[in-house]
Amino acid sequence: MDVATPTPPATARYVRKREAVVAAATEILNHRGVKGMTLADVAASVGLITTSVTYYFKKKEDLAAACLLSGIARFDGLICEALKEPTPQARLHAFLSLYLEMKARIRTHGEPAISRFNDVRALTEPHLGQVSAAYADMFRKVRSLFVAPGFEWLDRRGANARTQMIMEQLFWAAAWLPRYEVEDYPRIRERMFDIFENGLGIPGAVWAPGKLNIEDAAGDPQAASRRTFLVAASGLINRQGYRGASVEKISAMLNVTKGSFYHHNEAKDDLVVQCFERTFQVMRRTQSAAMKLPGDQWARLTTMAAALAEFQLSERGPLLRSSALTALPETIQAAMVEQSNRVSDRFSAMISDGVAEGSVRAVDPVIAAQMLNATLNAAAELDFWVRDVKQHEAAALYARPMLMGVFAR
Repeated sequence: MDVATPTPPATARYVRKREAVVAAATEILNHRGVKGMTLADVAASVGLITTSVTYYFKKKEDLAAACLLSGIARFDGLICEALKEPTPQARLHAFLSLYLEMKARIRTHGEPAISRFNDVRALTEPHLGQVSAAYADMFRKVRSLFVAPGFEWLDRRGANARTQMIMEQLFWAAAWLPRYEVEDYPRIRERMFDIFENGLGIPGAVWAPGKLNIEDAAGDPQAASRRTFLVAASGLINRQGYRGASVEKISAMLNVTKGSFYHHNEAKDDLVVQCFERTFQVMRRTQSAAMKLPGDQWARLTTMAAALAEFQLSERGPLLRSSALTALPETIQAAMVEQSNRVSDRFSAMISDGVAEGSVRAVDPVIAAQMLNATLNAAAELDFWVRDVKQHEAAALYARPMLMGVFAR
């Protein structure tokens, strides 16, 4: 079934106005999610009345799907161009270059914003199927950058995990790129590609993470009960987005009434904040425990990364995805972003210490920290992209390529 709204003959004026509606809706979608976007808000942003927007898109979900499909098409264009390069390394470098060039045009030349894909699963059928199919096609093209002589050892599961990690780096870069001047984007490209290609370990570094126990409400029955509640809510929000995970859905998943939900939570925002605070607390505890381990910083970083990746697929996971930040009310969002940045800053400090002692390569510690944070956060969705993945496989499949390089065998 075609979910696109039937349109009259595509005159130039019609196409321009429709594109303006999609561009305006994309900005709102990126900040409020599918459930938070309204046709009235979109209409106001382009100087139309709501009924005029329905001339182009009869329903809100038609418009949301159009925004997401437009974003997928733009990413598809980037990877198709990058795949003209002869080697996986050259393809990834080109893909990264094209992406940052697009972000620079968006920031300085008025090119329309590109949609974020955090809220795809908040769509309903048939829109969900159409957008998911388009995203899967694009994902397969990105995965094909690894198809080349000499990479026969990389199986489908490994390629899927590395592709997902690469895509997450691009998606999360949108959150930290505004800290930099556009003139710095070429330097950022080279720093990111260097980490993609060579990882963080010095030549001869070995992947041999130790064991690290992550404390999370241990020994406290009341805290453990609350943890179960937060884990379930985090998983639902990760799948359906902040606004898509309604109180009704959260209550149904936990087999409690709405009244019981509100007995423990004043509002859904309070629950989301608690999910984020638990996420940051787990990451800080893991960082602190890793910092106390014997050995060098490389050993501490690999052990910490492996532990967090495995935690995400354990019965105590997942942690709440950073993607939920974009749809939070602004008053809450600022405080949560600040906590997220503090987590990244601690990663940066560990990497800097490793560079100083010589166990970690001389990389940009701030960029490396953001990339590491994005990788470990995105491990929450590894089981979506790698079928039947086991908890003990998470470190080797996902954390190892980040620290050793995506082309490392």
